[in-house]
Amino acid sequence: MAESRSAEAQPRLDGLGVFWITFSIAWTLVLAGGMTFLYRHRDMPMLRIRGLPLSFSAVILLHLYWGAVQTGYCYQPIAPPVVEFWIMNIWLPFGIALFHASNSRFLHVASSQKKRFAEDKDMTPPPKMNRAKSTTLLGRFRSLDYTRKILLLVGAGMSLQLFLTVFMFLVSRKFHGSFGIPGTEVTGTESQQNSQMGRGWEWWPSVFWQFFWAWLIAPVILWKARGIHDTQGWRFQTIACCLANLHATPMWLVALYVPAMAPVNAVWIPPQWIAISIMLLEIFTVFFPCWEVMRHQSLRQETLDSIAQWELNNKGLGKSSRSVATGSTTMAGSVLTAWSKDGSIKTTSGESILTMGALEYVLERNPEPLQKFSALRDFSGENIAFLRSVAEWKSSLPPSARGPQKNMDSATQQLVRERFNSALRIYTSFISSRDAEFQVNLSSQDLKKLESIFENSARILYGDKQEVDPATPFDMFGGPVKVESSSASSNGSEVGIISDDSSGHIGDMALYWGDIPDAFDETVFDDSEASIKYLVLTNTWPKFVKDRRLSLDSDDSAESGNSVLPTA
Repeated sequence: MAESRSAEAQPRLDGLGVFWITFSIAWTLVLAGGMTFLYRHRDMPMLRIRGLPLSFSAVILLHLYWGAVQTGYCYQPIAPPVVEFWIMNIWLPFGIALFHASNSRFLHVASSQKKRFAEDKDMTPPPKMNRAKSTTLLGRFRSLDYTRKILLLVGAGMSLQLFLTVFMFLVSRKFHGSFGIPGTEVTGTESQQNSQMGRGWEWWPSVFWQFFWAWLIAPVILWKARGIHDTQGWRFQTIACCLANLHATPMWLVALYVPAMAPVNAVWIPPQWIAISIMLLEIFTVFFPCWEVMRHQSLRQETLDSIAQWELNNKGLGKSSRSVATGSTTMAGSVLTAWSKDGSIKTTSGESILTMGALEYVLERNPEPLQKFSALRDFSGENIAFLRSVAEWKSSLPPSARGPQKNMDSATQQLVRERFNSALRIYTSFISSRDAEFQVNLSSQDLKKLESIFENSARILYGDKQEVDPATPFDMFGGPVKVESSSASSNGSEVGIISDDSSGHIGDMALYWGDIPDAFDETVFDDSEASIKYLVLTNTWPKFVKDRRLSLDSDDSAESGNSVLPTA
């Protein structure tokens, strides 16, 4: 009997077993390639906003479970059910929890972009102060930003799941006969015992997260996302992931408790129904963004080729690069009637609208449609808002305030101080990594240059915002805001003066009265402005132009009297 039992307890390495092993290895390599592709392009705006580290963490945990399930047909005869219990209760719920945290960013970003850049008239509101409105734990939790808040919730849920897993393992005698609650043990033959160990209330928390997300959270996400139509495919990805999870838990339960599923279970073990959902999640979370990246690169290359061809054509005519950019603005007004049949954007004279001059023309004449498109469709509203704020700041700087400060009279120096405070507000709203909700994507060189000019003043005026200690995440909200006012400028005034209000913002009367850095002048934003303009030109602008083309093709008569790109 012992010899026959030993002979039966062998891994299944028949044709189907070899297929599952080969398939698992191949898919793992393909998935690793897709994740590597995304990581190499992680600096692209459409990927930076998705939060790849959190997505990758979820995918890795879920894929570990997927690999264990897909090869389960091979090792199931020799692995005790307790191994499956720990795998299913740790890797699956932890991966689902992280995936939910990552996926929920979609609605948060869409809502924040709409509120921040599509509805508010003021593009540069003051940063929020680090203050606690309540001394209660709930009040401190509400003071956290969205990312920290969702990570704390997910971390609490994962801790609860781990506690429940350990607790149920200890109290149930299915997995050990020496201790536990009487009446939970299994009886019968070895095959019957293994069958009973693979089902029961001990397994419910393992699929609760999957069922909760697929059948409760997913419908809410689908409903809230009904009016969002982004250009990055994020909405489609979210909806596809929601729908891909609906069948998993019901089919797993059917496979376990319906006797008629026994023939299917012999070649397709019950957890593989969950593995289907995980594989679909991986496709839509990794490979669909890869396709979006390649599609974006193609559109970007079309834009660059169009610009190069425009410059080449005008160089032959002896025009300067500046006149080329200026000349292209005349085409922006006629863009509504200048779409070519092949989908590229050209004027009736064969010249492209995808030029810096055309973009600058729209930013100057009528930036509102581009602002709303970037916020509601491209989730990059901070770029257009930054360009508009800088343009407004430059236009408000009087010519008398553009020379050396030491040669200015007191009235002009006062104007310079006001313009510095306006520039400081732009810095904290769009550039500062500590203050900006949506930070524009600048090179490290441009960022360090602006930090050297504004960071010290920002910290004095708005407070020192430090990273959260994971061990004490609420400590930074436990006390009042401190503004350094011990040092004084040469005229004896305080460095920072705060006009407090109950809204949690620094009011318009908050001004910096310290020494203005010598490096501050009217060109302080020139490099960053040029960088963001180029980013918009090669990312948002071609999407906006093509979107207008599709809109005009679908309803030309309705749009003909309401030009988005104004004529000269």
